[in-house]
Amino acid sequence: MQRLLDVLLSGLALVVLSPLLVPIAIALRLTGEGEVFFVQQRVGLGGKAFGLYKFATMLKNSPSIGTGTVTVKHDPRVLPLGRFLRKTKINELPQLLNIFKGDMSIIGPRPQTQRCFDAFPIASQMEIVKVRPGLSGIGSIVFRDEEELMHASAEPERFYDDVIMPYKGLLEEWYVAHQGLVTYILCIFATAWVVLFPTSRIVWSLFADLPKQPTVLVDSL
Repeated sequence: MQRLLDVLLSGLALVVLSPLLVPIAIALRLTGEGEVFFVQQRVGLGGKAFGLYKFATMLKNSPSIGTGTVTVKHDPRVLPLGRFLRKTKINELPQLLNIFKGDMSIIGPRPQTQRCFDAFPIASQMEIVKVRPGLSGIGSIVFRDEEELMHASAEPERFYDDVIMPYKGLLEEWYVAHQGLVTYILCIFATAWVVLFPTSRIVWSLFADLPKQPTVLVDSL
């Protein structure tokens, strides 16, 4: 049922959003470095790599500059139009193609680069690869301001590896254990809600049994 909904919803979204996606593609072609899409290898179902689509928001060689595949707030590698696309999450919309193809689901653990996937605890890695990665999911909703959190840290990469990823791993484990049509629909609703109301804590009301937050993150999530 979830796969059927993925195909129907992603196909419908591609049609409905085409008046938005096409002008953005043209704008990207005419600005920045002239690239429209950025395709990056991510860890997917069964641990197999797949090419994830995004609108191009950063310099072409950004993985070899600065913090690599980890992006921080005010990252100098992000292009001007890219800042808007990243802030609004519009840069993620080309992943509707990944969903339609079957690489991803609308809801699931966010697909990570190998470097970021390796930052998950081993137990979390083993659970995450059991399901298709998602356009959104529990980890994405809770950590919607991840770049802000890292920016506030004196050691952003260490904070990412030692604080963010262990807890995000627990959240994704929770999703794997509770996946189903109800969780799927509630996560879609929560995703739309926090896009409209970024400071909302609705996820904690919808999913009262989520893993307890580490003390250092209690006031931030």
